[in-house]
Amino acid sequence: MRTVFVLFALAPLVTAQAPLPFTEHTIATGLKGGYQAVVVDLNHDGKPDIIALASGGLDLVWFENPTWERHVLAINLLHTINCAAADVDGDGIPEIVVAWEFANDAAKSIGKVGVLHHDGDPRQPWTLRQIDELTTSHRLRWADVDGSGRKVAINAALTGAHAGPPNYAGDHAPLVMYRPGDWKREVISDANEGVQHGIFINRWNPKDKHDSILTASFSGIHLLQFGKHGWTRTEIAKGDPSPCPKCGSSDVAVGYLGSEKFLAAIEPWHGNQVAIYTLRNKVWKRQQIDDSLTDGHTVMTADIDGDGRDEVIAGFRQGSKSVFVYRAGRDGAGKPGWEKQVLDSGGMGAAACAAADLNADRAIDIVCISSTTLKWYENTNR
Repeated sequence: MRTVFVLFALAPLVTAQAPLPFTEHTIATGLKGGYQAVVVDLNHDGKPDIIALASGGLDLVWFENPTWERHVLAINLLHTINCAAADVDGDGIPEIVVAWEFANDAAKSIGKVGVLHHDGDPRQPWTLRQIDELTTSHRLRWADVDGSGRKVAINAALTGAHAGPPNYAGDHAPLVMYRPGDWKREVISDANEGVQHGIFINRWNPKDKHDSILTASFSGIHLLQFGKHGWTRTEIAKGDPSPCPKCGSSDVAVGYLGSEKFLAAIEPWHGNQVAIYTLRNKVWKRQQIDDSLTDGHTVMTADIDGDGRDEVIAGFRQGSKSVFVYRAGRDGAGKPGWEKQVLDSGGMGAAACAAADLNADRAIDIVCISSTTLKWYENTNR
């Protein structure tokens, strides 16, 4: 455990704010190909635990809050790439959808998808039921797409079955879902071209009773919503206009500055930019607030300081391998801008981060995973 003394840069220049205080805890090391961290209560004790998915290992593991004891969810899963947890049977313990046998090259990617269910004791290995094989199955999430209260599992494939490196051109990436019970694949859309890297589940309008889906791909950022006449797909932004494969958008998240909604994105695919989109005269205007990332791979929003305005957290896996926090502020003329604070410099090549109150102190903490390490950044801002 160590206290993080954060440095901050201004991009663009805004009035300096006191740095947000964090204390860093290393939960696990020796991970092989750490790729995703999921925060969820796995043993129904009211404390959020952490699933640490590592693509280079064979076991899917979790760490139990508060001792961070390691447990195994499943064994012998080759090239795991994503999982998502939600309690869909009402027993207080989530079901977990998981994707494995993944490769960036569709010709080498089987794309297996399965469901994990506990056998009474969540600390013992869970039972795995395979439900699908979809080439390059890549991003899994749960969503209530019709407002019924019954969640479905969303699966966003990285590419179409005929796309391949280096340009991943000439095919469209499927976005599908599975209803618990029969677990049959249903197509939502196959309109995104090239690489479909990120998805984000959200209630798009304040009065919505159903979830919407945001996708980030070579085609840009798109909103998908289910209604009376099926699925609609709306373009939000085109992302980076550079030639593909360094085009479009890579990851996206929704945040709020009070009541004003914004989008935060990593652009282009595995890119160097953090972009903020705000709605002005019915058009989503893009503001690039940073271009110093190398292999940007995770972006999220959370109200870290409790002021009713979300911060943006972004991580990247190469170069200085850092995690940055961006806070909204204003310059001397009162114009809006974003202030950058370094959360972890060189010690976390973040493939994914998550935000949650891990220690019930009413402060939102940050969890990140790199190719070797899982860390908890405890928010000590009271």
